[in-house]
Amino acid sequence: MSSRRGLVDRTLRFSTVDGPGNRFVVFMQGCNFNCIGCHNPYTISECNSCGLCVDPCPENALSLDEDHRVVVDRVACTGCEVCIDVCPYDSTPLAEDLDVDELVARIRETAPFLSGVTVSGGEATLQAHFVAELFGRLRADDELSHLTTLVDSNGSAPREVWDLLMPVMDGAMIDLKALDPDTHVRLTGRTNTAVLDSIRYLAAAGKLHEVRLLIVPGYNDDPATMERTLAWLRDVDPDMAIKVIGFRVHGIRPEMSWLTDADPDRIADLADLATSAGFRDVIVV
Repeated sequence: MSSRRGLVDRTLRFSTVDGPGNRFVVFMQGCNFNCIGCHNPYTISECNSCGLCVDPCPENALSLDEDHRVVVDRVACTGCEVCIDVCPYDSTPLAEDLDVDELVARIRETAPFLSGVTVSGGEATLQAHFVAELFGRLRADDELSHLTTLVDSNGSAPREVWDLLMPVMDGAMIDLKALDPDTHVRLTGRTNTAVLDSIRYLAAAGKLHEVRLLIVPGYNDDPATMERTLAWLRDVDPDMAIKVIGFRVHGIRPEMSWLTDADPDRIADLADLATSAGFRDVIVV
């Protein structure tokens, strides 16, 4: 029986910034948020094969087939990402249609040197059945069952999606862009109702690996906002792990370049508030 297929933006064989230890990372294509500070905007949409990237490709690695779909010559492609730079639709033609078998084979190549696998995005939970099958395969494989399985998510998934993933995942890393719903809409284009529910639900199930607070100057970087956020999180679980992340302009869409980097001293002060609020596992990035 053939395995389930998923649209994968790219994979990293080794990463030390996508969860604990040395991890294999799968970035899924497609996201239901449109964050103003997104550092991977090309993972938001699926390629619509408009063809605008074909001629600019310096290696002639892109072409249109008879069905007017963009085809990638993976041998000729050098990963220069000119196609991403010219795409007006927050997408990329380089995403791969992979099945779980192919992905497991890639993971197996470096498994002895890994501590786990993280599925990120885009938004990983939009392809939850693919993720569930991948994690299930890893757990059932004697050579791969030592790998921990984490989902990196914006928290928008409904409970039935988490119910699907919980039996095969060790935890979820959830972004909380803003506790205030209006600020969350300004930052992401979406409300945070599902995000807050996901944090509660995962914490109660013992599957919340960490909550990540991205601090964007002018939006959520004042101490009073941080204190309200910490109070809400403490009510959910005073022992949860929190990662305080300072926003960086590098890598965002050019039209959002009016945003500014978070001040390191301000980030350190906000992290101190988390420690003062009783959180013992606080990381600053």
